[in-house]
Amino acid sequence: MVSDKFRHQLRQEVEKWQAEGLINQSQYESLSQRYQFNTLDTSARNRFIVILIGLGSLLLGLAVITFVAANWQDWSREFRVLLLLSVFIGVNIAGFYLWRYPTEQWQNRLGRGLLLLGALILGANMALMAQMFHQSGSPAGLYIVWGIGVLAMAYSLRLTLLGILSILLIVIGYWTGFFQSYSIEDFSWLKLVLQNMPLLASLMFIPLAYWCRSQWLFGISAIAVITSLEVNLNQIQLPGTFLQSLITTMAFVMPPALLWGYDDNFWQFRLTADSASKPFQVIARNLALAFLAVLYYLFSFQYFWTSTPDNSDNKLTWDSILLLVNVVVLGLFTLWEWLRLGQRIDRNTAVVAGLIIITGITVFFHLNFALIPAFAIFIFNAVLFVLAAGLIREALTIGERRGFWGGIILLTLQIASRMLEYDTNLLFKALVLFLCGVGIIVAGLWFERYLRNFNPQ
Repeated sequence: MVSDKFRHQLRQEVEKWQAEGLINQSQYESLSQRYQFNTLDTSARNRFIVILIGLGSLLLGLAVITFVAANWQDWSREFRVLLLLSVFIGVNIAGFYLWRYPTEQWQNRLGRGLLLLGALILGANMALMAQMFHQSGSPAGLYIVWGIGVLAMAYSLRLTLLGILSILLIVIGYWTGFFQSYSIEDFSWLKLVLQNMPLLASLMFIPLAYWCRSQWLFGISAIAVITSLEVNLNQIQLPGTFLQSLITTMAFVMPPALLWGYDDNFWQFRLTADSASKPFQVIARNLALAFLAVLYYLFSFQYFWTSTPDNSDNKLTWDSILLLVNVVVLGLFTLWEWLRLGQRIDRNTAVVAGLIIITGITVFFHLNFALIPAFAIFIFNAVLFVLAAGLIREALTIGERRGFWGGIILLTLQIASRMLEYDTNLLFKALVLFLCGVGIIVAGLWFERYLRNFNPQ
C-alpha cells in the first residue's frame, strides 16, 4: 500500500512535470486517478480529526476515572459492578461497530483503538471485581486469566493487535509466576499452567497466528514457546549424571531443532492466501539461526567451561515429572519434523543438522564423560565461524542484506571478544579493532556494489 507521504511528494512532482511540459493533462489525470490525489486533503483532515478525538477521549477518560475514584467508596457494590460491566460492554460494542461497519477510514482505526481499550478495561474490571468480592490471588494469575480473556477476543474478532496483547499478558504472568514460584501452592491451577506453558503456548498462540495471518504473531508465539521450553528443561532435576547430562544437552539442542524443522504444511487448516507459500517456516528458521548464533557466541568464552554442576544429590520429583511431559511431547514432535525433513533434505538443512549434532555431542561428552574445556572452546569458535560464513554465503546467493550483516557482525564479535577475553597487548588490541572497523567498511561498500550488479538468475 502506497503511503500518504509518497503520494504527497508524487503530486508535487507531477505538478512540476505538467508545468514543465513533460506530461500532458490526460497523463496528469491518469496519475491522479491511480494514486488518488483528490483524497490526500481528506486523509490529512481525517488524521487530524482522529488526533483530536483521541486527545479529547484521553482527557474525558481521565475525568471519568477521577470522578469514579472520588465517589467509589460512596457507591454500593451492586452499582459499582453495574458501572464496570456497562463501561466494558459499551466500549466494546462501540469499537466493534466502528471497526466492522466503518463509513470512513478513521472510523475503522478508532474502532480498533476502542477494542484495544476494551481489552485493557477487562483487566481493570477483573482486578476491581476481585477487590470488591475480597478474592485474593497472585498477580501472575491475574495476568494469565486476563490474557486468556483477551485471547478469546482475538480469536472471535480475528485481530492481530489483540492477539499480541494477549501473548504479552500471558508471558508477563508466566515470568511473574516463575519468580514467585516459591509462594505458589503445589498442584494449584496456576502452577500447572506455569509448568505446562510450552504446550499451552503452542496450542493457544500458533493457531491464532494462522487465523490472523500474522507473521508478527507467529514470531512472538514461537519465542514464547521456546523460552518457556528452555525454562522447563533447566528446571528438570533427574537422578544420576547420565540422565541430567542428557536433559542439559537437550536444552541446547532441542529449541533450534524444533524451530528449524517447523513446516507450515503441518497445519492442514492454515489460512494463508497461497497454500504453496511458507511464510512462517522462514520466521521459524531465522529464529533457529538466531538461537544458534547466541548460543555459540556464549559457548566460545572460557567462563562456560570452567566447571560442571554436581548432580549427585538430585532426586526425581513430581514437578520434574510434569515438566518432562512437555519435553516428551515437543521432543516427539521435533523427531517427527526431522523424519519428514529427511525425505527432502537440502544443503542448508544438512549444515544446520551437522551444527546441532556437534553441539549435542560436545556438551554431552563434557558433562558426562570428561572435562574438555579447551577442545569445547575450539569447537564452538569453529562452528561460530562456520555459521557466520554460511550466513554471508547465503546472503550473497540471494542478495539479502540482513544475512550478510548478521554474518559480518558475528565474525566481528568473535574476533573482538577473543582479543578482549585473552591477555593481549594494548597495541595489538588497537590494531585488531582498527582492522575490524576497516573490514566492516570495506565489506559494506563491496556488498552494496555487489547488490547493484546482482542478478537473481
